[in-house]
Amino acid sequence: MKFAFPSFSAKPAASSVNTAAPRPRTLDRQKPGVQRSKMMEYDQPLVWVVVLLMLFGLVMVYSASIALPDSPKYTNYTNAHFLARQAIFIGVSLVAGLLTFRIPIATWQRWAPYLFVITLILLAMVLVPGLGRGVNGAKRWLSFRVFNLQPSELMKLFIVLYAANYTVRKQEVMHKLTKGFLPMTAAVGLVGLLLMLEPDLGALGVIVCIAMGILFLGGINGVWFGGIGAMLAGMFTLVIWLSPWRRERIFAYLNPWAEENALGKAYQLSHSLIAFGRGELFGVGLGASVEKLHYLPEAHTDFLLAVIGEELGFAGVLVVVMLFYWIIKRAFEIGRQAIAMDQTFAGLTAKGIGIWIGVQTFINMGVNLGLLPTKGLTLPLMSYGGSGVLINCIGLAILLRIDYENRVLMRGGRA
Repeated sequence: MKFAFPSFSAKPAASSVNTAAPRPRTLDRQKPGVQRSKMMEYDQPLVWVVVLLMLFGLVMVYSASIALPDSPKYTNYTNAHFLARQAIFIGVSLVAGLLTFRIPIATWQRWAPYLFVITLILLAMVLVPGLGRGVNGAKRWLSFRVFNLQPSELMKLFIVLYAANYTVRKQEVMHKLTKGFLPMTAAVGLVGLLLMLEPDLGALGVIVCIAMGILFLGGINGVWFGGIGAMLAGMFTLVIWLSPWRRERIFAYLNPWAEENALGKAYQLSHSLIAFGRGELFGVGLGASVEKLHYLPEAHTDFLLAVIGEELGFAGVLVVVMLFYWIIKRAFEIGRQAIAMDQTFAGLTAKGIGIWIGVQTFINMGVNLGLLPTKGLTLPLMSYGGSGVLINCIGLAILLRIDYENRVLMRGGRA
């Protein structure tokens, strides 16, 4: 053995130096460097879909609002007023999204309860005379001169984080009513009380759906979930029935073409349906909408989809629906991937963001198409409004961060 070893390596020694020399470099390329080039560090398609929706929304906000200065209400506004402001909102939101992306998910998990409490305080401040700002009979904004903050938009995001954090902390007792379900019900009930005093039934519906959805995904007892769900449905029905103007709106929704309804409570719905009818398959052309000429109220906010339907037709609406479907589907895929790697908080947060965007999109589109009664909910990422676009971008930046940490863990790194 003493002579066999040199005789095996003596001759090839020189050649092995030449042939084996590149191997370390080849192996180095196949370590972290090459794998990073094969797997993107973040979800680029998701980023491009979000940016595309915001830019598409910017164009449609301009189209829907260009004629508003002809109205006495907007006499002092220029034709490009809402375009310029929406462009600023998008720019600020993108910067906020970039900064949010740099925050680890563990930090959001640690701060979730505190952010929830802070937002509760902001919701209460809206109701304080002199602090809350009212529009069309509803006090939903806090004025900071430069911009107006809508705390209910913040709550949509922070209820996602709080519910995910709560589910992780209470995982062992989630099947119990008193320890697992009632504390979360009390928290959502407090939010609901403050929102009903504004009033903002639409935002409350979205928040309840988010909280219930995350608790369901977190493994709550099915019997309690079904019972509480039925109770909430009954409460919503009771609230609508005991409120005369809400009850009238429901009856008008059921028969929008009756003369008293078409000129009254169903005015927005009837003109929204006319807009979709005029658009047909490919629309009347970008900028050629008639309904936006002071027939359809809030065309640049709640009823932006109706303008899209009129100007770009069924084809334009279908593109918007498919882009939102892709975002929601991707959010659930990212959440499932995180949970598979034992990142339960991150996974529930990702799915909660998907529920939030999905529910709000469904309600807005349902209202525009006459599938649901009229409610003041904007179309995420697209409708005019600073608070909505900003919070949407922050929420989706958190989703991108979850996906980024998933990719780091799949490479064998540490998030």
